[in-house]
Amino acid sequence: MNFPLFVARRIRQPQQATFSATVSRVGVASIALGVAVGIVAVAVLLGYKQTISQKIFLFGSHIQANKISLNQSLEESALPLHTPAYDNWKSIANVAHRQAVAHKPCILKTTDELQGVLLKGVGRDYDWAFLKQYMVAGELIQFKDTTYSNDIIVSQYIATKLKLKIGQRVILYFVQDPPRARKLRVAGIYQTHVEEFDSQLILGDIALVQRLNNWGADSVGAYEFFVADFKQINATAEQIGRRLSYDMRLQTITKNPSFGLLFDWLSLLDTNTVVLLTLVLFVACFNIVSVLLVMVMERSPMIGLLKTLGSPNSQIRRVFWYVGLRIAARGLVIGNVLGLGICWLQQRLGLIPLDPANYYMDTVPIQFDWLTIGLLNLGVLAVVALILFIPTVIISRVNPVQALVFKK
Repeated sequence: MNFPLFVARRIRQPQQATFSATVSRVGVASIALGVAVGIVAVAVLLGYKQTISQKIFLFGSHIQANKISLNQSLEESALPLHTPAYDNWKSIANVAHRQAVAHKPCILKTTDELQGVLLKGVGRDYDWAFLKQYMVAGELIQFKDTTYSNDIIVSQYIATKLKLKIGQRVILYFVQDPPRARKLRVAGIYQTHVEEFDSQLILGDIALVQRLNNWGADSVGAYEFFVADFKQINATAEQIGRRLSYDMRLQTITKNPSFGLLFDWLSLLDTNTVVLLTLVLFVACFNIVSVLLVMVMERSPMIGLLKTLGSPNSQIRRVFWYVGLRIAARGLVIGNVLGLGICWLQQRLGLIPLDPANYYMDTVPIQFDWLTIGLLNLGVLAVVALILFIPTVIISRVNPVQALVFKK
């Protein structure tokens, strides 16, 4: 029979009239609140990072390969479509998808307005999964077999500024020698709320860019690779780089000047979350220690009686350690229900809105990572279990005679 556990079960429900009962409820509430805040903070952080990353990947892939050139403009040098890196991509570990693209700057003009934009030419191998999440009107590009498609997809920002509608014809002017113009149809409208990208990027058929650049169908501007595990992006880039020719260069999105600052900013959010969780854990531990100290003081007569009957200090310490663990466990259960419930409601209903101009999204994003949530619970329980040994030290200083006299 586990005597400390038996005694702990007998005293685990303090009388409602005692001060320790109130303090015990405060301890449970503090741990529950701390765990709930931690779960919400982690879910929001992961959701925010995932949402921003997905929007960045609309405009730049995980890994991009293009031809080395001294050209500083947005124009790209022709790259052969069929190379070992492009054709044999399935043999490269961690590569989930690859696609060929080509970029070309131009001016989008309507009857009354004009806007400088960057046309991103894509083909049938383009992965539309990311963009579909942010389509607000229209359809995707309908490719043709014999010629290039006249369809383009513009952002809501450009559509609002130039007063564009689905199906409307617009003219794209390409500054080259000789200058060229093409009349295209607005097939779809997307919205990511990232103004830096929405204000300039439109999508069209890569065959159009090839025709304008006098390229053949086997020439493209860049290869875009997407990895299955983003944490292994550098190792994957090294494998791809070994398959490239000497006149090609490789760049990961984290090292890209256009996107590197955004990833640095996202990494700072991890530091803020760690600081928040540390503060929450400190407050929870402080409260649980206070609760146990009050219970030890109120149970001094019981401690004196147990010592008189021959119980060693270590055995009595375990009694109150079990009591403290039970309080912590109750707080963890309530905190998980509260935190996960709030996250679920936000994910389903979007109750908390955001200003897209400042946060790049219109509602607080939520992403559940069950491993992280599990580690958070284990971490709180482990730290509390260690901290609980601190207040039990006072038990060794309790004098049995004085404790029994106090009881009388």
